[in-house]
Parts: sequence; structure tokens; C-alpha cells
Amino acid sequence: MDKQMADIYIFGKKYQVPSELTVMNAMEYAGYQLKRGCGCRNGFCGACATIYRIKGKNQLMTCLACSKKVEDGMFIATLPFFPLVKQVYDIEKIKPEQAVMMQLYPEIYSCIGCNACTRACPQDLKVMQYIAFAQRGDFAKCAELSFDCVMCGCCSSRCPAGISHPQVAELARRINGKYIQPLAQHLMDKVKEIQEGKCENDIAQLMNRPLDEIKKLYESREIEK
Repeated sequence: MDKQMADIYIFGKKYQVPSELTVMNAMEYAGYQLKRGCGCRNGFCGACATIYRIKGKNQLMTCLACSKKVEDGMFIATLPFFPLVKQVYDIEKIKPEQAVMMQLYPEIYSCIGCNACTRACPQDLKVMQYIAFAQRGDFAKCAELSFDCVMCGCCSSRCPAGISHPQVAELARRINGKYIQPLAQHLMDKVKEIQEGKCENDIAQLMNRPLDEIKKLYESREIEK
């Protein structure tokens, strides 16, 4: 049976590719050699942020090229790097107070509530809501809502206030992990075992499992509250 094909446009040039491919695979099918803007290829690293528009529609969309399948009439342009504002701080010296956000990322208080960040997130995170928690100094809730952020920058690329959402979220998670959450002794014990080389066989067995099986193990893992 012949493969179903889709007409796509990569940086303005038309290509016909199998419709079953992801945007990243389609670019390689079309002859592009990807050296940047590609990393894990499984939706975790955020390196392949991409913007696209479907022919005949005005809405500008965002996605991760490794996860999004092509659509007929798709116009594609990659965003391998988005210039987020990253402030420098010493996590050992800052305190878990609202003033930290005011000092390091004051632009979050310019949020106009348009929710463009949330609509742009390829992980379907409630970005505007976790920024609201950051504004209030509620680092635990900000950390929880932003936990699956891959820092692709799609949210920031659509923000009229110039907020660096991933960096704000990262600061909240660091503060939450260091100052708010109780010490997980079982985790510390496991890290020590890894450092002592006691887990090499387990790691080797895990790495030899099929990728689909590893994904299922990850998705079904128990998450400590």
C-alpha cells in the first residue's frame, strides 16, 4: 500500500513527505541534516522548539518537532534557541521569600493575563497559573505546576510582557527543593549507592530494555507527593 503523503513547507520551500512522520523526521526525510535543534528526540530536552502555521489558517502554533506529526499544508520554522533572560544567583544565599522573584524576575508582575504562554506550551502546562503562584511567592505550587517543563521557550516566544517563564519556574523548583520540601532520605541513600557503583547492573539491564518499555516504566512510576 502506498504511503499517505503530506505537502509541507520548511523555511518556505515545499516538500512532500509521508504523513506518518514527525516534523523532525520529515525535515530529515527532506534532506536536512540536523546538527542543532535536536537532542533527546523524545520530548524531554526542549531543544526542538518549532513554530508552524497551517495553510489557510491565521493562528501561529508551537510544538516540539520530535513529537508533533506533520499535517498537510504545514508551514514550518524551527526555534533551536530562544533568548530567555537568565539571572545569576547563589541558591545558598537566597531566601524562600516573595522578594526573590521581585528582585530577579520583576517582569512577571507585568503579566497581562492573556494566557498566550499556556496556549503555546507543547506540554500543556498551566503556564500563566504557575507564574501567578510565582508572583505570590508560592514556590511549592509554582514548582508543582511547572514540573514537566522542558524549557523549550515556546511560552516566552509568545509573551508580550517578555517573561522568561522557564527560568522563573526553574528558580521556584530550586527554592522548593532546597528550602521547602522535606529531605527525602531514601533518595539520598539511592544517590549514595549510585556513586558507590552498586547500581551498575540495574542500570545496564534498564538500558538494554526496548525504548517503549522504558517509556511505560517512566509513565507508570510512583511520584512522591
